Amino acid sequence: MFGVKYIKFDAMTHVIHFKNGKLKKEGRGLSFFYASMSSSIVAVPIGSNDIQFIFNESTTDFQTVSVQGQITYKIEKPKQLSDLLNFTVDYRGKLNSNDNEKLKQRLINEAQSAATTFIQSITLKNAITNAKLIEEKINEGLNNSKTANSLGVSIMSVNVIAVKPTPEMSKALETTTREALQQEADAAIYERRNFAVEQERKIKESELNTDIAVQEKEKQIAEKRMEKEHLEEKNRRKLREMRTEADIAVENKRKQLIVVKVENEKKEADAKKYSLKAQLDPYKDIDWKIISAMNNTGNSAKNDIAVAFREMAENAEQIQNLNITPDLLQSLTEE
Repeated sequence: MFGVKYIKFDAMTHVIHFKNGKLKKEGRGLSFFYASMSSSIVAVPIGSNDIQFIFNESTTDFQTVSVQGQITYKIEKPKQLSDLLNFTVDYRGKLNSNDNEKLKQRLINEAQSAATTFIQSITLKNAITNAKLIEEKINEGLNNSKTANSLGVSIMSVNVIAVKPTPEMSKALETTTREALQQEADAAIYERRNFAVEQERKIKESELNTDIAVQEKEKQIAEKRMEKEHLEEKNRRKLREMRTEADIAVENKRKQLIVVKVENEKKEADAKKYSLKAQLDPYKDIDWKIISAMNNTGNSAKNDIAVAFREMAENAEQIQNLNITPDLLQSLTEE
């Protein structure tokens, strides 16, 4: 009635009420009656807001990449912003202009400007793999931006969601990456096979070293056995030499003994010879008949017959014929 309106704002809106071009009231979450014919109301949202952005840039190797992300900001100085952009509302609290979109676009432009210099200094592969670094560059650029500061805006965070090449380049990179991965797989297979061959070689070498060590031990055992046998043979030889020397010494002693014994027997024989000669010398010139008669202690037919036969033997050349029968010899030799 009579152009008087009532309007109410939430606590996240900064309200500025102008009447006849002069500031009447200002604050957060105001509610009041106003004369619509003479009043102008500015409502600036001071809560955090998110801006989705996507823009294309060229890398140093003249490849196009698409950068997609989000900016979270908050209006710290609503009065300063209202001096630059139109945030007036109608009686229902809706903005009369699209200056809020202008604010978002200006922030996106500042973000793109901050990213452009960095992206144009790196290659496509580095751009794709350094989204975090691009994010830091955008955040740094917005915080240092004169435009953002003049608008009274505070940047809360910047998130780069994706950095993508063109579909054709993405396919080419996939092919290159696939080939590189295949080469790495082939290299891994080669390395694994090479490792297996190397391990087998080490096992064979270990077995050969073991065989060599066994052969060396067997050689040492054989040498020790030969040394032992040589020592035993040397000891046996020394023992035989000692026995031989002992036998030689015994034989020498025996030889000396025999010599002494022979000399003694010779002396004894000489003594017997001398004694016998001394005994026989008196009978040397006596006829044996007389000696036989002297030794004959009694009359014996056998002795007489023996003497007779001896005499016949001595005079055998004079005997023409002599016949002695066994019966005669038996009868002669009987007692």
